[in-house]
Amino acid sequence: MSAFHAAAGWSAWPAPAKLNLFLRITGRRPDGYHALQTVFRLLDWGDTVHLRLRSDGVIARVGAGAAGVAEADDLLVRAANLLQKESKTPLGVDIGIEKRIPMGGGFGGGSSDAATVLVVLDRLWALGLGEERLARLGMALGADVPVFVRGHNAWAEGVGERLTPLDLPPAWYVVASPGVHAATAALFQAPDLTRDAAPVTIAGFLSGAVLDNAFEPVLRRQEPAVEALFLVLARIGTPRLTGSGSGCFVEFADRGSAEAALAALPPGVNAWLARGAERSPLLDAVEQLP
Repeated sequence: MSAFHAAAGWSAWPAPAKLNLFLRITGRRPDGYHALQTVFRLLDWGDTVHLRLRSDGVIARVGAGAAGVAEADDLLVRAANLLQKESKTPLGVDIGIEKRIPMGGGFGGGSSDAATVLVVLDRLWALGLGEERLARLGMALGADVPVFVRGHNAWAEGVGERLTPLDLPPAWYVVASPGVHAATAALFQAPDLTRDAAPVTIAGFLSGAVLDNAFEPVLRRQEPAVEALFLVLARIGTPRLTGSGSGCFVEFADRGSAEAALAALPPGVNAWLARGAERSPLLDAVEQLP
């Protein structure tokens, strides 16, 4: 049983993972950042964020956070502090986390956790900042935070902040982690990273012709564990990398096919099933608030 139970004043909120169904780097911007194109697919699987309101203005992490992350650096705590500062609310919050999303896997765990804190505290603290303002705040925490704040599958450009909602067909995924942490900053500096890929269109993506990820060949060369995972997953379909992390996935049209594929993997592979969400389960949860 979770240590964060409702009887003690805690509430529980989903922080869904995401997949990047493709990712291209199309150039460099004047500010030095890379220009990207990608599609974010939200999943019905992820972390659970626990919140308990305080009236004394204190923001505190309760229990263990993500492994090796100090409380002051924790995106959950930083998100609450940012929202408190922006709104000047006198309220505080205790924050707990049940981590399921692997760190460094490219599944957006930290960004999603931060977005859940922003969206839910906006309601629980009765701030009424709204989606646009929360998305702008989220951008200060990380480029992936706005897509989780908005809660919709999306085509993304810029550094990932220019979002166009996208309706995606139902899908199930075998998702896998090789257990290594991919360092995003180092990957962006890799000399063999393709930074001038031809831009694609939404129609081009929807045709099924665009599946590449700029970081895949780099990571497969750098990390033997990622290469090994790709070779194993190739037995059940077409493996793809997500984001700039080490996590991989194979897409299936229905649950039965995904379950059969998962069962066919050899023992010892860290893989699991996840369903592609039509929209974030966080939106559904927040809509239940009075």
